Amino acid sequence: MQVSSLNEVKIYSLSCGKSLPEWLSDRKKRALQKKNVDVRRRIELIQDFEMPTVCTTIKVSKDGQYILATGTYKPRVRCYDTYQLSLKFERCLDSEVVTFETLSDDYSKIVFLHNDRYIEFHSQSGFYYKTRIPKFGRDFSYHYPSCDLYFVGASSEVYRLNLEQGRYLNPLQTDAAENNVCDINSVHGLFATGTVEGRVECWDPRTRSRVGLLDCALSSVTADSEINSLPTISALKFNGALTMAVGTSTGQVLLYDLRSDKPLLVKDHQYGLPIKSVHFQDSLDLILSADSRIVKMWNKNSGKIFTSLEPEHDINDVCLYPNSGMLLTANETPKMGIYYIPVLGPAPRWCSFLDNLTEELEENPESTVYDDYKFVTKKDLENLGLTHLIGSPFLRAYMHGFFMDIRLYHKVKLMVNPFAYEEYRKDKIRQKIEETRAQRVQLKKLPKVNKELALKLIEEEEEKQKSTWKKKVKSLPNILTDDRFKVMFENPDFQVDEESEEFRLLNPLVSKISEKRKKKLRLLEQQELHEKEEEEEPEGKPSDAESSESSDDEKAWVEEVRKQRRLLQQEEKVKRQERLKEDQQTVLKPQFYEIKAGEEFRSFKDSATKQKLMNKTLEDRLKLEAKNGTLSVSDTTVGSKQLTFTLKRSEQQKKQQEAEKLHRQERKTLRRSAGHLKSRHGRGRPFH
Repeated sequence: MQVSSLNEVKIYSLSCGKSLPEWLSDRKKRALQKKNVDVRRRIELIQDFEMPTVCTTIKVSKDGQYILATGTYKPRVRCYDTYQLSLKFERCLDSEVVTFETLSDDYSKIVFLHNDRYIEFHSQSGFYYKTRIPKFGRDFSYHYPSCDLYFVGASSEVYRLNLEQGRYLNPLQTDAAENNVCDINSVHGLFATGTVEGRVECWDPRTRSRVGLLDCALSSVTADSEINSLPTISALKFNGALTMAVGTSTGQVLLYDLRSDKPLLVKDHQYGLPIKSVHFQDSLDLILSADSRIVKMWNKNSGKIFTSLEPEHDINDVCLYPNSGMLLTANETPKMGIYYIPVLGPAPRWCSFLDNLTEELEENPESTVYDDYKFVTKKDLENLGLTHLIGSPFLRAYMHGFFMDIRLYHKVKLMVNPFAYEEYRKDKIRQKIEETRAQRVQLKKLPKVNKELALKLIEEEEEKQKSTWKKKVKSLPNILTDDRFKVMFENPDFQVDEESEEFRLLNPLVSKISEKRKKKLRLLEQQELHEKEEEEEPEGKPSDAESSESSDDEKAWVEEVRKQRRLLQQEEKVKRQERLKEDQQTVLKPQFYEIKAGEEFRSFKDSATKQKLMNKTLEDRLKLEAKNGTLSVSDTTVGSKQLTFTLKRSEQQKKQQEAEKLHRQERKTLRRSAGHLKSRHGRGRPFH
């Protein structure tokens, strides 16, 4: 992995390093990895992520799972599955691909525009259909609402191919002699095409008429720019409903608001090379513009450079992985570029381990070292008498000094100081002695956390050193000197709890050994308080005697375990008694519950009887319900049993039914009395 930094923005190149040939056997590959440092340190994020000769275009599917790339030679397309980090399939084509587009979310529908005027459609299974356009094509776009493909190329016409009807429609006639690029706004569907005259024509696909004309050639000419030819449009990209970025063949990027014919900002690459592609990065308000030499990232509001990326080989295409900080490039080389910029966003989901890897690299920064060159300052050159080489090919200026060949430096150093080797030898011996001193176990300085564990490891290390004098024992790394375990002796969260049940059961003999270590700890603390310079051995028995005393037989070990278990049971019994006393002393306060309106209180006995009823078998419940009269069993004509359940009425329902019955009787008597009065008045005089 190669790391570069510009404007304090880290860029990790994941595709650098040597690539192994495919025809090498696994045995030879393993041998190369052992011998060659570059091969061993390389990161192969996606297996076989390269082309035989050159990669021309690269894109990511809409679902983000597949990466598709085209290249030569032979002309082919390769699809990589990011979930498997390997090649999904490879298809060879008849001619080179100018550009391509995925019409579906995955790779199941792909359209290729070839350099021999052919348009090739591929499905999930492979080749599907091929047709031809009248003129050579340079770019195309897909209009989703109408299923139309718009092709631009070496003609003034924009060809339209309808995929629903399967036929060509009437072309759009532009004022340009040729059209280079095109794009469709995904918000309102505006179609724009860039011409060789440096203009952008905008068309409405609904009315098939031109709605605007933008002259970018005159706007790209500034006071600082030198123009030798007419700027043509080489890149075009929409962002949102109103923003559009236009790249010219002279190396300028113009940012437009569609409501104005004047650019908001003009950014010059200063290389005079055509702009290959333009991408928008919305989270940081950045624009990524690329020519064949460099990829520049700059702020779209101020035009201030954010960072830049300059690969070793020429760039053919750039693809920004959506919602992440990964950048993919198609280069004039077999290997395709993969760059990770953590500032732009997180790593994709399929390679989330890159975040942890880059964080570790940032925590432990390493200075760049050139093995074959030596960095010297001007003062060093004066001491060596090489100031006359300044400006010659032997010295390469870098920052406040120079880089020179290491072999030349050693020769001149030996000539100036013949005794330099003796001084170098003494320095090396001194360094070796200091390293051995640092590896020695220092009994005076114990860590603040897990002192007893550290003392135990020190004793084991001493015994191991004594045994190595007698026998050749394979040395193992010490935990105290290992950086991976240093947090265990610094963070109080890793303190060993000796009062826990697991510690007491798994270490039944640790009490005897811990008493001896505690004596040593007291002596060591006294030594630290007195700050004695000379080391003093703590009084007590030697390690051999301690080891002989600590090694008990199996019976003693079993008795110790039983003793610890009895102690744990007694402690648990005392805790239960204390909890019982606390429960007896606590006085429970009564809790009152409010009954909602329209409900009646049922005693707790009902719930208890209901619970008992649920615990009974089906036969017992049927007998009980038959006894209460809520169940009737009868035989059918077929010979089966028929069960009929009747719901038991509650007290409230019974009262309500009685009230309704009384109400009906009262209304009935009233109607009778009213009819009797009517009949009496009908026989006599009119009722007034």
